Amino acid sequence: MCLFLSGCASHNVGICPTSVLPNRPNRSQSFVSDRPKTRLYLITPPKIENLELFAKSLREVIEAGDVACLQLRLKEAADAEILAAAEAIFPLAQDLGVACLVNDRADLAKLAGADGVHIGQSDGTVDQARKHIGKNGVVGVTCHDSRHFAMEAAEAGADYVAFGAFFDTATKAAPTRANLDILSWWQEIMEIPCVAIGGITPDNGADLIRAGADFLAVSAGVWSWPAGPAAASAAFKEMFETCA
Repeated sequence: MCLFLSGCASHNVGICPTSVLPNRPNRSQSFVSDRPKTRLYLITPPKIENLELFAKSLREVIEAGDVACLQLRLKEAADAEILAAAEAIFPLAQDLGVACLVNDRADLAKLAGADGVHIGQSDGTVDQARKHIGKNGVVGVTCHDSRHFAMEAAEAGADYVAFGAFFDTATKAAPTRANLDILSWWQEIMEIPCVAIGGITPDNGADLIRAGADFLAVSAGVWSWPAGPAAASAAFKEMFETCA
């Protein structure tokens, strides 16, 4: 969808803040039918044991599905490990048209060759993040189940907001549980995109799309899918097309 268009940073990838949903209508009851298709916001596993093997799997996942964005989320890793992972996988993803973000660490995003950063409520402000990544970088903000947090993020200039968790998740402890109506509410009043996150799989994502999620952020639902990561990516792609 339009959030992930060409022209971001120096890569022909999406998530460019200057091209976020141009001329997107102000939707109410019809917001589902007139918005672009939902796409996959892919998050890495919490630990990558073998970068070479992971890069191979990542390519298969991207080629099998409709991946808009890759977030590198290695919360327990040292800086050197994060940068090494970025060096191994970001060019691959960017060459395939996928925008690359670093989780939490705006200070590492530019060094990592990322297109932007995703920050939580305790990771500093949107303005602080932009000082690290530049005015053309992407800043996304975790808003949990809070409409107040989301409005604050939008007013501060965030390029997208993320709501969740919508389902139980083993990837990380989720402090909040979001309801579908927060997605519908957001689509009715705002133009910047929203991301749904938390325990999402090919089996449970359809309702999130129908409610208004512009992107589904998924980690274990791809990397730990019983049929394999590429099969999960293909299943999400089919879901996006079916629910469009």
